[in-house]
Amino acid sequence: MQSQATTIEQYLDEVSEDKSAAFKKLYTVVKKNIPKGFKACISYGMIGFVVPHSLYPKGYHCDPKLPLPFVAIAAQKNFIAFYHMGIYAKPDLYKWFVSEYPKHCKGKLDMGKSCIRFKNG
Repeated sequence: MQSQATTIEQYLDEVSEDKSAAFKKLYTVVKKNIPKGFKACISYGMIGFVVPHSLYPKGYHCDPKLPLPFVAIAAQKNFIAFYHMGIYAKPDLYKWFVSEYPKHCKGKLDMGKSCIRFKNG
């Protein structure tokens, strides 16, 4: 279910108690490590880090009124999702990520095109 939050603080406050600590830690890590110039905002009902129009005026090709998405995080019913558009767009990055994942994370990689899903247990 997509969040109706309009601010990052509101989104963080509505994350369920069982996911809150892990989600806030993920948000903090992403925010600390995102390159300069990206903007944190609510994007597609998630917390997104986007390339603002001031840096990329063309915006997102599917809807140029929106800024270009780069990464996003979402607290879903059964998992925490991390979306990375570069993994979807860059096959070499995808291959690198898939090979590195087991070296750093327990459990099997649960991944869609650009979505990495983290579940409890």
